[in-house]
Amino acid sequence: MVEQNASNAGLAGITAGETEICTVGIGVGLNYRGYGIDDLANDASFEEVAHLLIHGHLPTETELRDYQQRLIHYRGLPDALKVVLEQIPKDTHPMDVLRTACSMLGTLEPETDKHEQRAIADRLMASSASMLLYWYHFHQNGKRIDTVTDDDSVAGHFLHLLHGKKPDELHRRAMDVSLILYAEHDFNASTFAARVCVSTESDFYSPVVAAIGTLRGPLHGGANEAAMHLIERFSSPEQAQAAVHQMLARKEKIMGFGHRVYKTSDPRSTIIQQWSKKLADASGDTVLYPVSKAIDTLMWQEKHLFTNLDFYSASTYHFCGIPTDMFTPVFVISRMSGWAAHIIEQRANNRLIRPLSLYVGPDARPFVKLKDR
Repeated sequence: MVEQNASNAGLAGITAGETEICTVGIGVGLNYRGYGIDDLANDASFEEVAHLLIHGHLPTETELRDYQQRLIHYRGLPDALKVVLEQIPKDTHPMDVLRTACSMLGTLEPETDKHEQRAIADRLMASSASMLLYWYHFHQNGKRIDTVTDDDSVAGHFLHLLHGKKPDELHRRAMDVSLILYAEHDFNASTFAARVCVSTESDFYSPVVAAIGTLRGPLHGGANEAAMHLIERFSSPEQAQAAVHQMLARKEKIMGFGHRVYKTSDPRSTIIQQWSKKLADASGDTVLYPVSKAIDTLMWQEKHLFTNLDFYSASTYHFCGIPTDMFTPVFVISRMSGWAAHIIEQRANNRLIRPLSLYVGPDARPFVKLKDR
């Protein structure tokens, strides 16, 4: 048997391709097409960032207005897709709803010309909230909602559909910033899955479905859901620290801490933490944010582990009234822009992605016929 070299397990440390879209953990820490994440989160809208990722440049004022109107147009759903959404069981995980809905949309509006790819990317990004929340309201409230609203932002559209009314500006902007922070992150698992899929010259929808399926796994998506389930267990910072200390002693994994690429801090975490604090103050919260901060402090003291984007996203989304099992689908709505950018980039200079493996099975041996076994 060949001795296995496990140093590159999970492709750790392997450069699998080139990209012009994003840098992670290099220089400034995180940028999209050369623009730093702090500047984008402070001064841009998600629509500007999506345009940057999918269409390759920051839009002018006129381009942005046109883009916002195009996304509004793309929010409607075909009747046949609504029928499918109504058939999906009520207790289905929302990630499975999005995976199924995106696949179905691909059969109703198939890609017939690769020149359509950016329009399909915008369509998927604009309609993801529509698909998710049409299913949600049909099964939770018995309503067939109109998925087209006049909100000029993806964040506002999501919150409007979820709550049945326009959101206030603080919640809308918090959501907007979170979408910017989640939009893109280099060759992460779901993005790489999308690039592998599209490298076979598949249609545009298939790599998106592959990416959603990859994000469905708890080692990639779902950490903010797990963090919320942890945080909401405690009624005080002291109780939280005592319980988490015991969890660490039992070697239980605490979700929302550390990162595969970042070694000292996640540049997105400070930004989303500030928004969690703003929302906590606005709501009069005296539990969730202090509990979050207490767990954060303990994890740094005990394990020298920093929070990643997912940890304070949990309380941010909670303060926006988003159900916990929708946290990862919000990730999808945002990351749709990054996935699309990578699909388009892979197509532009494609080569089938086919790595080698290190065989660790038995040495060559003779076959034994059935009668002699």
